[in-house]
Amino acid sequence: MTTKKTGIDQQLVRDLAGILNETNLTEIEVELDDLKIRVSRQAPTVHAVAAAPAYAPPPAAQPAANSVAAAPAAAAPSPADQAKNSVPSPMVGTAYLSPSPDAKPFIEIGQSVKEGQTLLIIEAMKTMNQIPSPRSGTVKAILVEDAQPVEYGMPLVVVE
Repeated sequence: MTTKKTGIDQQLVRDLAGILNETNLTEIEVELDDLKIRVSRQAPTVHAVAAAPAYAPPPAAQPAANSVAAAPAAAAPSPADQAKNSVPSPMVGTAYLSPSPDAKPFIEIGQSVKEGQTLLIIEAMKTMNQIPSPRSGTVKAILVEDAQPVEYGMPLVVVE
């Protein structure tokens, strides 16, 4: 007569968790006979960030020592306004600011836009998806660069 082990091998679970930490994996699954163990950790999610934007655009090149200083910081929207008024990416893909490489961009900072107006396009799985403005307003910031990869939920544009 065989006896079935009803308890879970806690050391095995600890070892699997250690492997997760060592390899930066988010999930690992092991199957031994009738026993199947999956250890996973939830990736940090960002809902709204008041202190800083969840995704920052790549840093700009440093200005030369004798060049004119950039626009004053007061012209940029506050991080709280950015989070509240940003247009998030509805998908993973590559963002393009114009319909073709030689065409002018869909929008520019300071431009007035109407609800439904195309802000940019995201290529996903060889399909060009137009991203419409969710509201009428003024473009305060463009948070992505042309041909930049974007992720789901990533802020793309600030429209106030």
